[in-house]
Amino acid sequence: MGLPHVAETLNWGHYLVYWAADREIGGKMFAMTDLDGTGAGVLMFHCGAERYHELLESDGVVPAPHLARAHWVMLERWDALRPREIEAELRRAHALTLEKLPQRTRTLLELVETERKRVIRDHRAARAGTGEKPAKSGAAAGRKKTATVKK
Repeated sequence: MGLPHVAETLNWGHYLVYWAADREIGGKMFAMTDLDGTGAGVLMFHCGAERYHELLESDGVVPAPHLARAHWVMLERWDALRPREIEAELRRAHALTLEKLPQRTRTLLELVETERKRVIRDHRAARAGTGEKPAKSGAAAGRKKTATVKK
């Protein structure tokens, strides 16, 4: 949680999911932990294509179920990597995910914190109330989408 623009949610009953940017504004998950220990592992995280095969050579590190093709690994137990290695891998996962966020989301992250929190609050209220997407705000509000017609 000490990394910039990190949010956490509880998903799928017992997984604490860590997001690079709030999911309400287009954030992407970069790591998750199994809170009740009923899953096969204790921590899953994105590691990128380059690091994926290196990590799988470590005892106790396996492809993450349902997420392996997106280059996620799972630690079967906390001592599969040293604490400093886990911290470094989570920093790397966060950075990889943050750099691949859509431009719209990165633009929202550049807003001052109070404005960004207002946008997130508005998104949540719109989803909870009407189910409709909220109106665009900030830099995205001034742009119009144009349709392309194929001939």
